Amino acid sequence: MQSPFGDFPQEYLPQRKPKRLGYATGSNATTMHSTSLIVTHLETLKKGEGIGGRTASLLPKKEAPKLRAPKSGAAEKRKIAASDFRKFYDRGDLPIGVKHGSGCTLYWKVNRGDLDYSHYLPKFFDGIREKQDPYRFLAIQGTFDMLEQGGAKIIHVISQLIIPIKTALNTRDPEIIAVTLKILQKLVTCANYVGETLVPYYRQILPIFNLYKNSTKNLGDVIDYGQRKRLNLGELIQETLELFEQTGGDVLWFDSVGRVYQHQIHDPNVRKLRAQLTLTSLVPISPRGFGVFPC
Repeated sequence: MQSPFGDFPQEYLPQRKPKRLGYATGSNATTMHSTSLIVTHLETLKKGEGIGGRTASLLPKKEAPKLRAPKSGAAEKRKIAASDFRKFYDRGDLPIGVKHGSGCTLYWKVNRGDLDYSHYLPKFFDGIREKQDPYRFLAIQGTFDMLEQGGAKIIHVISQLIIPIKTALNTRDPEIIAVTLKILQKLVTCANYVGETLVPYYRQILPIFNLYKNSTKNLGDVIDYGQRKRLNLGELIQETLELFEQTGGDVLWFDSVGRVYQHQIHDPNVRKLRAQLTLTSLVPISPRGFGVFPC
């Protein structure tokens, strides 16, 4: 029923157009074919399928860009994890503080000579990779202060300092590496026989030296006014290797293809003994007559 009064006459009904996709309805379906439904399918073109608006060119096609080999990222900075020094300082376990005045300085709450170096010195070495103050300032200055008055106590703690030193070098941060190199220079000169004790751990320290040994500034005849800050990694590494050879012996390190380079030393006795070794020898030699140290 189209209305309460019945259906409308057929000629007064609105004429419906067939759908684009579907079946024909209404009177057209009955007049065109009374027994079957007629499907009206209108094909349409999608974007990019037609030829309208296209241009033809006789120029040769450009070659696809060649993909370059990805960078290894060996010198990229690594993520720096929070050190134990930060945790110990925040909870007040370290006998240090910041003295505020015309310039912030570090003061010790106890005599440095009475400290247990096997407990405190590794904590300070672990904090040299910090980049946020006051942790960075306290860790670096505290390390130099303890090395200055450590004496023979430092020799028994060398094995505990290797992991913090290696962690700081592996950050690949030039600022942290420069600080670590300066601390290593202070370490091998702070007491006798510290250099010899450090020789067995060269294999863990020197790979990063090999990575940055050529990282120098080539300024020509230009003056480097920032050289007083001693931030040139190539020069710092050269200075550190020279101190290593003076205090600990011959220095060996590997490059990326596995070849061995020997740092030249100036002791004639050690030079004669080194000539007897093969280039593939991995045994550093002590110039002070203490024999050969295993790596």
